[in-house]
Amino acid sequence: MLDDEVLRGRIKSLMPKAKDDLAAMVAYKSVHDAKQFPPSECDGMVDWLLGTFRGLGFDDVDAYETPDGSKAVCGSRPGPAGAPTVLLYFHHDVQPPLDDAAWQTPVWELTERDGRWYGRGAADCKGNIVTHLTALRALGDDLPVTVKIVGEGSEEQGTGGLEAFVPAHADLLRADAILVCDAGNFAVGQPAVTSTLRGLANVVVSVDTMAGPMHSGMFGGAAPDALAALIHMLATLRDEKGNTTVRGLDATQTWPGADYPVDQFRTDASVLDGVDLLGDGRVSDLVWARPAVTVLGIDCPPVVGSSAAIQPHARARINLRVPPGMNARHAQDALIAHLEQVAPWNARVTVEREADGEPFSGSTSGPAYDTLTAAMHAAYGRNALVEGQGGSIPLCNVFQDTFPSAEIMLMGVEEPRCLIHAPNESVDPSEIEHMALVEALFLRDYAGSRR
Repeated sequence: MLDDEVLRGRIKSLMPKAKDDLAAMVAYKSVHDAKQFPPSECDGMVDWLLGTFRGLGFDDVDAYETPDGSKAVCGSRPGPAGAPTVLLYFHHDVQPPLDDAAWQTPVWELTERDGRWYGRGAADCKGNIVTHLTALRALGDDLPVTVKIVGEGSEEQGTGGLEAFVPAHADLLRADAILVCDAGNFAVGQPAVTSTLRGLANVVVSVDTMAGPMHSGMFGGAAPDALAALIHMLATLRDEKGNTTVRGLDATQTWPGADYPVDQFRTDASVLDGVDLLGDGRVSDLVWARPAVTVLGIDCPPVVGSSAAIQPHARARINLRVPPGMNARHAQDALIAHLEQVAPWNARVTVEREADGEPFSGSTSGPAYDTLTAAMHAAYGRNALVEGQGGSIPLCNVFQDTFPSAEIMLMGVEEPRCLIHAPNESVDPSEIEHMALVEALFLRDYAGSRR
């Protein structure tokens, strides 16, 4: 068995190859949206993955079309007879660039700047793919577990292709431990296991008060203003301190794991000097343990071009993040009832349900969890924190429902400075190096932890 320092040295020597791999992947504009980028970009990314994993002994690796038209990359590398199986998850699609002009480096060209590697997908999630490749190369032929891979092709679009694929191909993906590598550490150099994900419940609320717009000089003061009604309704979703106040939802839960220091959160969230954070309680309570409402958009006249008219119609799109222990559909029901109850002036209110997704709670005990946290301590020289995540990954619930006996853990290279989904996405190469060592140590030690 390879000892820690041999693996550490191998991974360090593989970092130039890791950079080359990441540069090759970033060059593919693998956005799963044919209206924005040609499908050949996603196909090219898939072909690159097939060739690369075949070169690492995944002889059966193949591309499987999923119900939304995306391709899942699946394959396995057998371990010794009777060995446990580890499933490594990643996604190979990326977000669109958004605002090209806001990028300080070329979007589709891996660029080193101030010690970080920049480019779309450098962290989310191609940096995690590089972590898998580097760990497997470091282990070489000394692999005491069976390793399976599943690479999703439409995660960023949220169209559910792999969510439908997994239950229908359970035997292809069945594993004892599942590492969902689409998360990240608490900060550079501070390892963390993400144990929970908030779910979501979205609605669109519409308010109607008049048959058409009316002149504010002639009718203002008595005519019911739909936009003002909507503003009143939205204002009731938070109190004066910013706590979410949707009627029927408990917003007092506390987070049992790592604390999130206020100063670090202000930096991570780019909060302007002098602007207060929201809510009562610790940051970790507010972002990982409690429901949180956000107004995503409002339909109303823009300032430029607006006229002196009372608005007869207004609408808003609202996002409610649902913490573990709370049912997403019930939370959506509560949000709808709240909006209907607080509408002023007998305004006509209609609420359209959009997406809802259940929260997720992963493993925080068991042989895989213990092996992973021990590997993090060995790689980083400090204990792993247990953190939550505000984002939703519906596939985790599908994994849990399909493989109820598997330990499922989230990890990866996507720490806060990566700016995933935003312009100027980047990854710290030290995180790739350390997380590759974490994964290599886990794959080396997991079989022994089960005896």
